[in-house]
Amino acid sequence: MTERYKRLTGAVRRYGIAVLAAGLLAGCGAAAQSANATEATTEEIVLMEETLPQTAADETVMALSPDGPILPSVAGVDAEYSEPIPDYLRVGEQHPIVVKLQERLMELGFMDNDEPTDYYGEVTQSAVKIYQRQNQLAQDGVIGPETLKAILSPDAKYYAAQPGDQGDDIQRIQIRLYELGYLASEGQLTGSFGESTEEAVKKMQSVNALEQDGKVGRKTMNLLYSEDVKPNMLSYGEKSEVVLAAQKRLKELGYMTTDPDGSYGNDTIIAVKQFQSKNDQVVDGYLGPSTRIALNSGDALPNGLSLGDSGDNIQRVQNLLSKLGYLTAANATGYYGEVTENAVKLFQRTNGLSSDGQVGAMTMAKLTSTDAKKAPANTPRNNNNSSNRGSSGSSSGQSSSGGSSSGGKQSGGSTSVPNTGSASGGASALISVASSKLGSPYVWGAKGPNSFDCSGFVYWCLNQVGVRQSYITSSGWRSVGKYTRISSFSNLRAGDIIVVSGHVGIVAGGGTVIDASSGNGKVVHRSLSSWWANNFIVGWRIFG
Repeated sequence: MTERYKRLTGAVRRYGIAVLAAGLLAGCGAAAQSANATEATTEEIVLMEETLPQTAADETVMALSPDGPILPSVAGVDAEYSEPIPDYLRVGEQHPIVVKLQERLMELGFMDNDEPTDYYGEVTQSAVKIYQRQNQLAQDGVIGPETLKAILSPDAKYYAAQPGDQGDDIQRIQIRLYELGYLASEGQLTGSFGESTEEAVKKMQSVNALEQDGKVGRKTMNLLYSEDVKPNMLSYGEKSEVVLAAQKRLKELGYMTTDPDGSYGNDTIIAVKQFQSKNDQVVDGYLGPSTRIALNSGDALPNGLSLGDSGDNIQRVQNLLSKLGYLTAANATGYYGEVTENAVKLFQRTNGLSSDGQVGAMTMAKLTSTDAKKAPANTPRNNNNSSNRGSSGSSSGQSSSGGSSSGGKQSGGSTSVPNTGSASGGASALISVASSKLGSPYVWGAKGPNSFDCSGFVYWCLNQVGVRQSYITSSGWRSVGKYTRISSFSNLRAGDIIVVSGHVGIVAGGGTVIDASSGNGKVVHRSLSSWWANNFIVGWRIFG
């Protein structure tokens, strides 16, 4: 590099592009000018270096390198790191600045919440592209000076989808609108935010008392996946032939415990929720398009209540058994314990059914029929309902070792890594299945078998080891209820499900966790660090 080039680049860092232009023009015209002219230009630059202020331009003008502009300092960020920030961040880069970027993208709603990493992977790239789209930046997924400054700015805008947008995130929104009954057909799930999607969003906002702007901002997005969202579909109080047909199908599959009458009452809500739980649907109790398609499918799974289940539907079955003399009223607790199992077996034997102790479609049909036989005379009915509760001693699944049932960060609790020990039995099988998927890509909304999001990963792993668990989001895992609740981070053990703010994973041995990580872009096995402790909400013990 010549001494003159050094002087020019040094000057441009201080005084801007105008000086560079003057210097380069002098250089380009050197062949046509005298040596004195070139010397005069250099002297002018030296004079400017000696007389002009040395600070102001550094804050506003990008310096140059032979490979392009050098990434400028953003609000002091550059000074935080021992290694220089790369000129441009692309897929495959690793740098501490990526941690700050992921944290900010998660905070703004462009990435799912997770423990941030220093790796710039495809998930981060996808989030950056959506951010760039929303902020009218070049949508290349590369973080250059302009994108870096925009993301880290305190004035950065939260995620919002609007008419004209295109992308996978738009298709995910459309799928949820379809599930809720605001989009009429699968043909509208295009990934393009057009008029039909805008009208669907406005209708959803109207029904849910939100501002009807037709955009999916923070409030609308949060409500879309909330249990409180009001769908545009068949619901409580409605009466129609469609409801009657659905009830008949629910009865056929063993979910309805009352006679179909075409009126959408509490019994229908209970049956729909039970069906949704066993058939991979959002459990909201509404008979929307997605649920109706699954209900009428030849692949619809019939009901099968068995030992360990709990809920309103269990209590209804217990009430029917009690009415027929197989169970005392005191044992109608809503939890399917040994007493209920024995009562079901006796009912099945008395009524000529296979005595397996499970309430499947045939048992439910007989139980709700008018010709079901009552319990034989002198049948002993156990009045002690202690064995008809969960292992925690109550139908709510409270753990005596779990402490308070309140969610959120534990006041006064330990935030050190818990000694989760090693797993055995079902917990060991769960961890083995989870480990078999290490490295599988993270994909928002994916439920396996080859890609996952955090809740989809837990859902898939549990079902692989025989635990019938419907797909629910991380927020739904806060109050799933049917397992033993662990309210203290330090009480977690291998095989538990850990729920943190916006994320869920499977606790493994030695104070570690296996989860589908958006920050890493794949399924990983990592330490239960302070991030997990600080964001801990609740744990659920599935086995033992």
